[in-house]
Amino acid sequence: MNKGIVASLTFFLALSVASAEPPQGTFESAKPGYRFSFPKDHGSHPTFRTEWWYFTGQLQSGDGKEYGYELTFFRQGSDNPEVLKNPSRWAPRHLYLAHFAVTDIPQKRFYYHDRMSREAIGRAGAKTDRLEVWIDQWRAVQEGKTIHLQAEEKPSSGKEGHGGWKIDLTLSSAKPPVIHGEDGISKKGEEEGQASHYYSFTRLQTHGSVWINGSEEKVTGASWMDHEFSSSVLNAHQVGWDWFSIQLEDGSDYMFFQIRRENGEKDRASSGTVVSPDGRSRHLTADQFTL
Repeated sequence: MNKGIVASLTFFLALSVASAEPPQGTFESAKPGYRFSFPKDHGSHPTFRTEWWYFTGQLQSGDGKEYGYELTFFRQGSDNPEVLKNPSRWAPRHLYLAHFAVTDIPQKRFYYHDRMSREAIGRAGAKTDRLEVWIDQWRAVQEGKTIHLQAEEKPSSGKEGHGGWKIDLTLSSAKPPVIHGEDGISKKGEEEGQASHYYSFTRLQTHGSVWINGSEEKVTGASWMDHEFSSSVLNAHQVGWDWFSIQLEDGSDYMFFQIRRENGEKDRASSGTVVSPDGRSRHLTADQFTL
C-alpha cells in the first residue's frame, strides 16, 4: 500500500462464528424501514439478542511514536426460559464481554486482555438512552459531543514484562454517523431477518494518554467506532467474515465486510460503504469490490 495514500487501516480477519439460531420469539429481528434516532440509538437495545460497540484507533505521540488500540464491548441476551423466570439479580439475562488491546509499534509489542461479566450488582451493563457501556472499570461514555474511553489492565507478577497498560482517550466526531446497508438494515444473507442495524463513526478525532509499563505518552490520532445490533447473523452455509475499516489521508473512509461461505466463495450479502470527506456515504454491493 502507498503510505502517502493510506493513513490508517484496521481489519478484523478470518473470524469463525457458529451459525446463529433464529430468534425464538423473545428477540426481535432487524427489519427494513428502521430509522435511527440519536443519541438514543447509541445506547443498548436489549430486545435484540446480540450487540456490540467497537472502538479502534491509530495514535501518535508528540515525538512520533505510533500506537494502536482496540476497546470492544459485546452484549449477548439469553432467551433461556429458566434464566428469564429466575428472580435472582445474578441471573445472566444479558452477558457482557469486552476486549482491550494496545499495540506498541516502536517496541513491536502487543498487549491484550479480555473480560466477561453479567449485569448483576452493576458489574457490567449499558444504558438504553445514550452511549454508556462498561465492564468493571473498562468503559465508553458519551459526554455531550465527545466520547470518553477508559480501560486499564494492571501489572501482573505472573507475566514477564507485564507492567500493565492503560488508555484514557477523548473522541469527537468529524463526521455524522454513517448508516450502513440500505433502508435501515445491513443484510447478512437472503433469509428474512438475517440482517443487522449497523452504523459507524468513521472519523473520530482522538486525544488523551496511553500508558505502557507505567510510562505515559500523550497522544493524538484518529479512531473508528462501530455499533451493531441484531438477533440472527449467519446461516448454515456461512462460516465467518472478514471486516475492514480504512481511513485515507484525503479524508475519505471505507468499510468492507466479506462473508465467507463453506465452499470458500464470497457470499452475495457481503457489502461495503464509501464515506466522502464531507460525510456523504454510498453503499457498495458484493460485486462492486474485491478483497
